[in-house]
Amino acid sequence: MRIMFVGDSMTIGSAGDHTWRYRMWQHLNATHGGPYKIVGPRRELYDPAEGAPVSHAYGAPGFPERARAHLAGWGEGWLHMAPLVGDAVRAGRADTLLVSLGLIDLGFYTNAAQTAENVHRFVAAAREANPRIRAVLLPVIRNVRALGDPPFAAECERFNELLGKAVAELDTPGSPLLLASRPEGWDIDRDTYDGTHPNAAGEHLLAAAFADAMHQAWDVGAPYRPADD
Repeated sequence: MRIMFVGDSMTIGSAGDHTWRYRMWQHLNATHGGPYKIVGPRRELYDPAEGAPVSHAYGAPGFPERARAHLAGWGEGWLHMAPLVGDAVRAGRADTLLVSLGLIDLGFYTNAAQTAENVHRFVAAAREANPRIRAVLLPVIRNVRALGDPPFAAECERFNELLGKAVAELDTPGSPLLLASRPEGWDIDRDTYDGTHPNAAGEHLLAAAFADAMHQAWDVGAPYRPADD
């Protein structure tokens, strides 16, 4: 199994974060029971002081360089990743994508329908690179902006409906797609540090959403249980 994390600021993380990628790495080490590799063209965290993804200051020094690989970017969404995913899949020989995208698209770049079109472009590009690619897609999680911006909140819900339809339409036996459940009980006051980005509690919830989907559908690993840091 060759896993690639694809995401926005919630996935790349910023200097000092553990990231949910680290939580997933811990989980797979404890439960997978077989060989796997985390692949992707990037290793860095976002550095707010520099305004660029140039930090390697992960919150867990024991997170090895080989497991830090990803295709995630601060301010990047489906719009940005659709043109990049094919080359990244080919270079890393990825066979499993864990994808958390959409909030930044809806907030700054595209409406729900346009964002859904980019989901189709993304899947097509990934399959061109590996016709047997499989992927878990996470719905958009409402952030603090959605609390005070009803049109934005409605657009998030509309996109999640379209994402569910896209997964149903594009899923095939040879290249399966899963729609993960939104993290149960997500609370922006408890699970984020700024109303959007996950703190440690949120990182565990994001990892659990992907881990539980893979276990239930593909018998990968086990139900998620937080590891001791």
